[in-house]
Amino acid sequence: MALAIFKDTLITTLVLSLPMLLAGLVIGVLISIFQAVTAIKEMTLSFVPKILAVGAVMYFTMPWMLTKLVEFTVRMFAQMEHL
Repeated sequence: MALAIFKDTLITTLVLSLPMLLAGLVIGVLISIFQAVTAIKEMTLSFVPKILAVGAVMYFTMPWMLTKLVEFTVRMFAQMEHL
């Protein structure tokens, strides 16, 4: 039972963090390609777009994330009565 709870927790964490991680990864790769092509070596150039992209993804996926978190919480409380 404890392993099932642990597995459900890890999967939920991965699913909730994946959109923001992918946004940061895609923007980071695009900025790196742009920097390589233009020979710009400014470190802060990649930071601001990544923060903005992650913030935008977080803003637009927040209703979905909250729904997933509520579903997870309901599942955890339902499993507590079986422990």
